[in-house]
Amino acid sequence: MNTAHQDAVITVQSSNIHLGDFLPARTRRAVRRVAEKYIRRLTRASVYFSREGRSYRCTVKMEMGALRMVTGENDGFTCHLALTGALRKAAKQLRRMKRALRDDKPRLGWARARRLDASASA
Repeated sequence: MNTAHQDAVITVQSSNIHLGDFLPARTRRAVRRVAEKYIRRLTRASVYFSREGRSYRCTVKMEMGALRMVTGENDGFTCHLALTGALRKAAKQLRRMKRALRDDKPRLGWARARRLDASASA
């Protein structure tokens, strides 16, 4: 995917915080980096920032291809800390999904295939 299309797919919003220019750009880069690292088929993503008392809350929702939606939420003293924690939680779910997909495929290791060949010839 080209970056112009990915920027259109990743939405960054807030109802009660002024995000400026840097935070949405950093958020898009971070979401794109996590998506590329694990599954590489980012369909859409949305990031929502809110203020709760003295802390900030970040909610990250990522949809990867035909897989289920991945959600990460975190609180932090700054928006950047909240984003980092939410992405860490979403990345953990993506890692588990990737491992489940990988373990679902039948794989024969070299030693196991050699044992099967030896038992078949005996």
